[in-house]
Amino acid sequence: MLHLRAVLCAALLAGLIACTGDGAEPGLQPDRSVPVSASPTSAPIATAGLPEVTDELSLPALMREKFVPARLRVVSELGRNAEFIRSRVSYRSGNLTISGMLLRPRGEGPFPGIVLNHGYIDPSIYVNGQGLRREQERLVRAGFVVLHTDYRGHADSDAPEDAFDRESRIGYTEDSINAVLALKQESYVDPERMAMFGRSMGGAVTLNALVVYPGLVQAAVIYSSVSSEFVENVEHFTRPSRPQIAKDFYNAFGLPELSPEFYAGLSARTYFDRITEPIQLNHGSEDGTCPYRWSTATQQRLAQAGVDSELIRWPGEDHAFYATWAESMDRSIEFLRERLRV
Repeated sequence: MLHLRAVLCAALLAGLIACTGDGAEPGLQPDRSVPVSASPTSAPIATAGLPEVTDELSLPALMREKFVPARLRVVSELGRNAEFIRSRVSYRSGNLTISGMLLRPRGEGPFPGIVLNHGYIDPSIYVNGQGLRREQERLVRAGFVVLHTDYRGHADSDAPEDAFDRESRIGYTEDSINAVLALKQESYVDPERMAMFGRSMGGAVTLNALVVYPGLVQAAVIYSSVSSEFVENVEHFTRPSRPQIAKDFYNAFGLPELSPEFYAGLSARTYFDRITEPIQLNHGSEDGTCPYRWSTATQQRLAQAGVDSELIRWPGEDHAFYATWAESMDRSIEFLRERLRV
């Protein structure tokens, strides 16, 4: 069964074509009458206990993992200027070594830190630090230490031990959490001022990390996210383009209506009541890859769970921001500075 799971999910990985963030359509100015906001809770959300584990491959199972902080290792320095230093780095995530890109402001610090979770790019063509290059430089110039994690199976990272561990984003979530823990160990980083930034598939990775490890960071920003419901992504990306892969997947794990607990265990929205960090979501109204309604649904669930959150709708923008990217980043940096007290 485990072998069948790995084979089927390796095929599924090829079918899920979610999101690189390139080639945005020109857009309009943001609609300042939107954001939709939830009132902040007066204190971190308390939980009576961890949710039940119904499958070893699930968010509740990852919640029980003992995360051991590792140190960043600088593999090579790629360049420096008057403002920052760019380096290729690696760190440990469980039994795997994960590669990444580090951008560090010049000076002793300590600086606020931020981990970037990129969108889907075929691992066979992905290169170190790909997917959020604009954001890397914009954030380091704003005074953040930036760690862009490559995820397992990407660039120089070790391959995942189980293909479904990767496709479920459980493995990517583990890598993202360990990236934050590694960054906190550096003397030039303020461990009490940490954030996450996720785009497209990386939005789901970010939400997963927030429900798995409350208190890991102090704020999060998400752009153009996939759905926070796992099955919705399978139905949207896989069934229309590769129906046999979707059929094989459901044959292996059960149809969603017959195995609701399994699929709920892979969906961050099931556990939004565990989130203790403020979140800013950004989404283009004309996103042709990840529909805007997905972020609307996610925001509604966050609000119902009492999470301090806001959704900013950017009229005219497609999946990859272009015309309003600079302005959207200004607003995101303003949000991060306010919430991290930078």
